[in-house]
Amino acid sequence: MAGQTFILAGPRQRALAEGVVASAPDGYVVTVREPTRSNDQNARMWAMLTDISKVCELDGRKFIRDDWKLIFMRACGWDVMFLPGFDGRQFPAGFSSSRMSVKQMSDLITFIGAYGDEQGVQWSEPHPDERSAQ
Repeated sequence: MAGQTFILAGPRQRALAEGVVASAPDGYVVTVREPTRSNDQNARMWAMLTDISKVCELDGRKFIRDDWKLIFMRACGWDVMFLPGFDGRQFPAGFSSSRMSVKQMSDLITFIGAYGDEQGVQWSEPHPDERSAQ
C-alpha cells in the first residue's frame, strides 16, 4: 500500500480517509497535522527577503537572502544551527521553513514585514492587505 495524503475539506474526504485507515495493515502509521505553509506564502517570504538583502545591514554587515531567512527564523524562536561540512565550510541545519504551518509562516512574514518597514524597505510586492484593496 502506497502512502496517501488527504486534505480534510469535508465529509467526502473524511470518509475516504477513514476507509483507508480502516483497511490499513497493523503497524501502519497515521498522522494528522496542520497544513504546511502555502506556495504563495513561500514566494512572498522570498520576495521580502530579497528586498531586505538589497538594502538592510545587521551589525554593519550585509547578508544574502538565505542568511536573512535564518536570522529571522532564529529571531522568531526557531532553532537554527550550523554544522561543519567536509570542505571546511558550515551549512545551516535545524528547523526548515517548509515544515512551518500556515500560521507559523504568517507570523514569520509579519515579523519580516515589520522589520523591513522599520528599516524603510521599499517592497517589490504590495502587502497582502494592500493587494486585496486593489
